[in-house]
Amino acid sequence: MKKMKKIFGLMLVVLLASCNDAIDIRQPGRLDASNAFQTVSDLNSGLLAVYNQWDLTPEISLSANFTDEIAIGFDSGGQGFALYDFVINAGSAAAFDFWVRNYRVNNRATILIEAAAGVEPADSELADYNNILAQAYFIRAYANFELLLYFSPDPRDDSSLAAPVIDFVAPLQIQPRRDTTGELFDYINSDLTTALSLSTTQSDPTFASIDAINALRARIALTRGDFTQAETLSTQLLNSYGLANRTQYENMFLDTDNTEIILKLERVLNDAYDGQVNTGSVNTGGGWAGSVFAFVSATLAGSPYFEMDRSVFDLLDPADIRYDVNVAPTSVISADYQNDPDPINNDILVIQKYPGSSGRPLMNDLKVFRSSEMLLIAAEAKVAGPSQDLAGAAQLLKQLRDARFGTAQPLDSFNSAQEAYQAILQERKIELVYEGHRYKDLKRLGVAAGVGIDRDPIACNLQSGACELPASDYRFTLPIPIVEINGNPGIAEQQNPGY
Repeated sequence: MKKMKKIFGLMLVVLLASCNDAIDIRQPGRLDASNAFQTVSDLNSGLLAVYNQWDLTPEISLSANFTDEIAIGFDSGGQGFALYDFVINAGSAAAFDFWVRNYRVNNRATILIEAAAGVEPADSELADYNNILAQAYFIRAYANFELLLYFSPDPRDDSSLAAPVIDFVAPLQIQPRRDTTGELFDYINSDLTTALSLSTTQSDPTFASIDAINALRARIALTRGDFTQAETLSTQLLNSYGLANRTQYENMFLDTDNTEIILKLERVLNDAYDGQVNTGSVNTGGGWAGSVFAFVSATLAGSPYFEMDRSVFDLLDPADIRYDVNVAPTSVISADYQNDPDPINNDILVIQKYPGSSGRPLMNDLKVFRSSEMLLIAAEAKVAGPSQDLAGAAQLLKQLRDARFGTAQPLDSFNSAQEAYQAILQERKIELVYEGHRYKDLKRLGVAAGVGIDRDPIACNLQSGACELPASDYRFTLPIPIVEINGNPGIAEQQNPGY
């Protein structure tokens, strides 16, 4: 069933794309949305095509390559050197991808939402009709939240500039200015409120449900500084899903266990993402998540062009199941790394987060929301909230470590909020590594924790010496891309600081 849904959805991508072109250009005689979507079944087909536009590999690539998750691999051909050296500008692939891709998702979802207004469901179809709309509103909200996260210099300042609010199918000649963070958040919040009012599915690991909507609301609340709501929502989800045991955790990254999965994007054989990404580029073009790091497989022989940074490896205890999930057994580990005369060849830490599934190396489902992230959201909210519950945060971190080690672990004792933030960022670095979180985490929490990008100096200095970057740096906000400025010159005067 999993494969049938995906393959069927891919067959309809062309349909939705053609509808998009017809509506944008308004050419007489072309198939438009009102003709393409006439039944609930048509809408469901269109929804699958909207899902097909949604991808996490750019987040994984940006977070890994720009922060302190990877080192340049022994089999590198120069992929990703600019981003590794902290080079981001209006012409960068990161700026292009996060802007264009998310507006494309916004547009596709809006086409579907507008077309649905012309479809009259039978009574027996009403629940399906509402759930289709709920998912479209949710995906649109997710895309716009990405725009807010990456292009607003301060997601907690409603007056700061974010991205244009485009809540309609825009004509080709539109030249919008940036709306404020508050205005974009209102758009996102409105979509999520609508999605909640329409959805009747509580939980589904592969399609947006009430739980997925609330997981996004929890992540947004933490980003926005609404710590009471962040703790409430994340705690409810953690209680509903719990944490995977060690076996379940390992199987989750082999795509055979969904214990912790609130929502994931399925990747299957012969779908549109079955192939190598644009190696070393944030504008990945979609593809196997593991190919963000290696050409062939997640092994020493698989041509890894990026390797695990020692700053990650040194946090991983071999007794922790996360070591087994992330460190390939074919890795070459130097017994005396600090004094090794040839660390490039004697210390090769192969990333195994995406080993592959269904017989396809490097191809795995992409985890959008997991219950462990909800635990970490709750821990951060406890520290930042009005009660400043440092002990409560420590208990949550212990709960996570207990599950990952399979035995009781020591309980932290924090003397300050900054100490607690440091511990939370460290645990997020281990738990969510190579899942696209580190860049956003440092932007949100790095200054308060006194933590920035801090790569292992040995491997880093062999490359370029770009080893550290404070979380206050302007490059934790992306620039408006040159492709938008070329087509919309007035927005150039609203470029983000530093660019």
